[in-house]
Amino acid sequence: MTIGVADHYERHLGPIYTWMVGDVEAALSRSDAELDALLLPSKPAGTAVDLGAGFGMHSLPLARRGFKVVAIDSYEPLLQELVARKGALPIRTVNADLLTFRAHVVEPVDVIVCMGDTLPHLPNLSNVESLLGDVAASLSPGGLFVATFRDYVSRPLQGDGRFIPVRSDEQRILTCFLEYADTTVTVHDLLHQREGGTWRLHVSSYLKLRLAPQWVVEQLSSHGLSVHHDMASGGMIRIAARVPE
Repeated sequence: MTIGVADHYERHLGPIYTWMVGDVEAALSRSDAELDALLLPSKPAGTAVDLGAGFGMHSLPLARRGFKVVAIDSYEPLLQELVARKGALPIRTVNADLLTFRAHVVEPVDVIVCMGDTLPHLPNLSNVESLLGDVAASLSPGGLFVATFRDYVSRPLQGDGRFIPVRSDEQRILTCFLEYADTTVTVHDLLHQREGGTWRLHVSSYLKLRLAPQWVVEQLSSHGLSVHHDMASGGMIRIAARVPE
């Protein structure tokens, strides 16, 4: 049975998310490299918003660069991990729906990031359109928005290629299976876990949007942002949109 994204994370993926990522320090280094590739605004004590912050994969590097970060995520346990990692860094965590982010920030904002295939988690295209409009309205002159997400439109996986090994060790094996429809892709997360000396299978499924990169570019351009898109690490599409000075 397909369930909502929030329920999927609460019941299934959230508790193993950090394990799924693997080496956290290596992941933070990759995020550092992602940010190094961008021309981030260089304002003293600038502000940044991390939409879908999780345990801080981009919030922590942003804060280390001097930004005051608002880290927003709908799954509280991952935000608690972020709090445990941040030390004295200027990061404020907010457990909330991404669509309500403007209620939790003081505008204008210098940087907004929405990384790691977060945009396709939104319920429908109207929600994505609304979020992108709010992003454009929240950025300061010269402000930057960056999103990374998977292109489920241009190159849909075929046949056995829809089975994706995610991570495995002696206690867990996580595999993902994708099932395509016209505007969505159903993500089936299959977790084999050793329990009491035997393997047990846990399955949970949820919907992601099939977002066309050019559609996202057009949405941001319609708000007057200068938009560039290319390929990021891990096969993701990266879209960077800047407000004119």
